[in-house]
Amino acid sequence: MSKFSNSYLIQIITQLGRQLAAPNEGLQQIIQTEQHYNAWFTPQSVQQAVNAIARSLTEENLEKWLSAYKFTEHEPKKVGLILAGNIPLVGFHDVLCVLLSGNIALIKASSQDARLIKYVLKLLTDIEPGLVDYFSFTERLEGFDAIIATGSNNTSRYFEYYFGKVPNIIRKNRNSVALLTGSESKEQLFELGKDIFEYYGLGCRNVSKLLVPAEYNFIPFFEAIEEHYPVAQHHKYHNNYDYNKAIYLVNGDKHFDNGFLLIKQDERLASPLAVVYYEEYADLASAQEYLSKQSENIQCIVTSAVIEANNQVVGFGQSQYPALWDYADGIDTLRFLANL
Repeated sequence: MSKFSNSYLIQIITQLGRQLAAPNEGLQQIIQTEQHYNAWFTPQSVQQAVNAIARSLTEENLEKWLSAYKFTEHEPKKVGLILAGNIPLVGFHDVLCVLLSGNIALIKASSQDARLIKYVLKLLTDIEPGLVDYFSFTERLEGFDAIIATGSNNTSRYFEYYFGKVPNIIRKNRNSVALLTGSESKEQLFELGKDIFEYYGLGCRNVSKLLVPAEYNFIPFFEAIEEHYPVAQHHKYHNNYDYNKAIYLVNGDKHFDNGFLLIKQDERLASPLAVVYYEEYADLASAQEYLSKQSENIQCIVTSAVIEANNQVVGFGQSQYPALWDYADGIDTLRFLANL
């Protein structure tokens, strides 16, 4: 059992949240320089990720989250964490869950995001030095009692082979969908642009697919997202846009193009960077049926439409701000860890 009570951990983590909301000089430097190690991690993207975590780490949120669990006394288990690195600090929530469950995190950080997660956890141990005993970073996972691994559909097969004999959570590819009715306001469509473009579309919570009514008019959508044009000034994003546009033109594929985003009709959920797929639906019932069938492949659904109770639904512009209890892939990480 952790030597720290949950009430004390809540105080520590709330203090971390305040420090993230007002970054010190060291964190500010990392925010500014991460782009030299990972070109996608621009100061704006890193700052957004830090702000999103800071916003979630309030005493009220932490108490609400933890009130749903009963933690029993047990010897701490060693939990191997294989973190993703597609967006800044994407693995922080898993680390937080391990610490709150009274277990020990063995962290294999992504090379894309190692500096940032290490610095944030240093801030945590500066607040409470005793937490240094509850996590470590490693390049090779050994001596673990359980595993939480995040990767692609391909890497998940390797994870299942190597880690299938211990309790595990193995996450695969997921994508997010927006369900539009055609009655959305310009403001809602602008907010949808955030769901598409934040972190340049690299996250599983980024919208990569639109469900639209038959004969949907994309002109208001394109007009509403014009202010997101600065995304195209990122050289890697622009290279992806140019490449996919060239492919569609050479192949004669029908598509819509506003100069920095390509919209193409396609049944697939996962679209290339700088591309969003769309599919038409006959009525909301058929759209609901599609979403139900694809639920195992969907991370979240952005819509204002009234559809069946679904914990995947978020409002426009909110896809990148999950609550502490909005678990990746809908798997309750904290319950898994509390029951080890």
